[in-house]
Amino acid sequence: MAVHAVRGAIQVDADDRDEILSATAELVTAVMERNALTTDDVISVLFTATPDLTAEFPALAARKLGFHDVPLLCAAEIAVPHALPRVIRLMAHVSADRPRSDIQHVYLRGATALRLDIAQ
Repeated sequence: MAVHAVRGAIQVDADDRDEILSATAELVTAVMERNALTTDDVISVLFTATPDLTAEFPALAARKLGFHDVPLLCAAEIAVPHALPRVIRLMAHVSADRPRSDIQHVYLRGATALRLDIAQ
């Protein structure tokens, strides 16, 4: 088994608790499904949110999806001028029996603009 990092991001419509939880759940679910992962495969997940998102911790959505034994951490993105607003990002460290080239990174909604080269 190898350890891989899986990246993802999603743009939310507003700094609203329900919107943050819903969008984060959508992102986490897409990452898990596209990479055929279970929570047992996940070593840890780092979530970041742009400084304009403060209504809730994105990690709470992962907890609600069953990530009870997975270490989760939230942090704020740096406030870069002209950066895409209202974005939640994740980097999951996973144990997977496949090459790095088979890992699918997931960029949803407006966040597809962040990585047009790999967004699905």
